[in-house]
Amino acid sequence: MKQNKKINISRVSLKIDTNNNKLLSQVVSRINKNDEIKTLWKIMNVMAIDRLGMSDHGPTHFQIVANNGLKIARILNKSKVEMSITKDFGLGYDYAETVVFLGCIMHDLGISIHRTGHEEYSLFMARDFLKSILDFLPVVERTVVTSEVLHAIISHRANGKPETLEAGIVRMADAIDMGKGRSRITYGKGELNIYSESDLAISDVEIAEGDNRFVDVKIKMTNPAGVFQVDDIMSEKLKGSNLEKYLGITVYMKKDGQEKLYKSFRL
Repeated sequence: MKQNKKINISRVSLKIDTNNNKLLSQVVSRINKNDEIKTLWKIMNVMAIDRLGMSDHGPTHFQIVANNGLKIARILNKSKVEMSITKDFGLGYDYAETVVFLGCIMHDLGISIHRTGHEEYSLFMARDFLKSILDFLPVVERTVVTSEVLHAIISHRANGKPETLEAGIVRMADAIDMGKGRSRITYGKGELNIYSESDLAISDVEIAEGDNRFVDVKIKMTNPAGVFQVDDIMSEKLKGSNLEKYLGITVYMKKDGQEKLYKSFRL
């Protein structure tokens, strides 16, 4: 197929650790073969970066968010935390991972239309994709997964209220994608603002098993500007996420090769 030079999707492919989840593997494969959604990711970055001066909202962002979400889900599963799709519908953990993955890669689809209200626009766009991506599932399972993904999408907004663990995971996985890698494009174009400066101050974000919480999100900063992201974004995303008792956030300041605890969130 001949590619438009300005919208070349030939190299767009998500690299996801499916961890022997056959259901997730099939879904990831179908996403990577879907030229329409990959083109939309390119369009979204034109809207976000070129037109609005925002941070990355393309395939790199969604790959990071998806892997973030799966890391959180797997730590919770290892800690015997029952996922909502299992508790409420009796579907196995492999379905929970599939919901998290799909929510993570589809939550911003509506930005291709407009930034304002993009969460709502993402719903009808995602539903159209989900019909074909999940058409190999029995109708009942497909309907449950679709509904859970749509709930995760609408719940990622600033005033969203996740009612499932999977939706809370998507919300936090999105917020955790911060740091200079996220703002690399806008910064390279000379667009400096509080968001890009705060991003650049964050050198690394790590998701690991915690001591006081099952999941510890460790954020490393090189200067205090990064606190903007943590205070105004992370703390708001964690509140009401359904993950408060499972997830903690620790912030470290790195100076002269040494890391010191700067701040921590435990809700």
